[in-house]
Amino acid sequence: MTARTQYAPRFGVEEEFLLLDQATGLPRDGADELVRALPDLRCDYEYFHSQIETATPVCTAANEALESLTTFRTRAAAAAAQHGLVLAGTGLPPVGGSQPGRVVANDRYLNIDRTMRGMVTRYYSTGTHVHVEVPSRDAGVDVFARIAAWSPVLVALTANSPVWLSGDTGYASWRYMSVQQWPSSGYPPHFASANEYEQVVQSLVRAGALIDPALVNWSIRLSDKYPTIELRTADSQLEARDAVAFALILRALVARALRERDAAEPFERAQADVLRGAHWLAARNGIATELVHPHVGEARPAFEVISALLDYVSGELDDAGDLATVERFLARRRATLGPAELQRATWAAGGTQALLELYRAGHTATA
Repeated sequence: MTARTQYAPRFGVEEEFLLLDQATGLPRDGADELVRALPDLRCDYEYFHSQIETATPVCTAANEALESLTTFRTRAAAAAAQHGLVLAGTGLPPVGGSQPGRVVANDRYLNIDRTMRGMVTRYYSTGTHVHVEVPSRDAGVDVFARIAAWSPVLVALTANSPVWLSGDTGYASWRYMSVQQWPSSGYPPHFASANEYEQVVQSLVRAGALIDPALVNWSIRLSDKYPTIELRTADSQLEARDAVAFALILRALVARALRERDAAEPFERAQADVLRGAHWLAARNGIATELVHPHVGEARPAFEVISALLDYVSGELDDAGDLATVERFLARRRATLGPAELQRATWAAGGTQALLELYRAGHTATA
């Protein structure tokens, strides 16, 4: 193992939110009102009028991301309440998902609606997307392969969509399962270079399976806009501090992968079907029971696997000054068994109104 260098790539976090009626919990249009109400913040439209999104600036430190997301959530939640809406940090709406959403009328979204047809008519998926800077696109695809075995653990840590169509799905992240229907989905295949990555994406476009390269929906992908890789597996989170802590874990994984790449360290490539099965188990279980341990290839208690992940990136987290933040995040996860279990228990105890209160409370949590 090569000596560690203190390197923390820059990063950014995109958060998507549902707008739910405060009386019924149903998705309700309100994006126009919130975009108008928050002209000085990064408040933008998502696919449906019942969704909005925000993004941090490029960040070098956790506190920068946390301040950006906390400020947005506080003000957006207040603006939503003025219109009888709840800003919800959850991967799917617990009720009302059977009703078609109203697509935002920009050319690209309308083209997606025409092309993907019934698959996106009720596409209420809302996630937390994390960008991490890489020195080149070739480095980016190499990182994909080096961190692949840990990707299911990342799904489990952020699973937050157990309730769908007024019922408990039995999965911690039903959103993760729902996005597997896209023409490009799941963890990407191994690529020898960025050129091979581009060739595959362009082949999907030429075949008509994608309308453009930006629609590639692999769990992790190269950004078309920024010198980053983008992880898209995480559900929208109940709390901003959890979204930030998760981003720090990914940044540490990328930092370690880049260091090992620079040292030409070999690694074992994850077998595609085994990796897919590990992701399925993570989406089903969250962190409540078992996950596949990357080092042994067997199901083990979730927090044994999470501890192994922490050990794997503790040096990078420590170098960046992020270790204590991530340790607090994991302690919260251990205490509640994750937001999916919290949502599930809240739903069982009090139904829709209790979940709406849980969503509201998430915007007042402190670091």
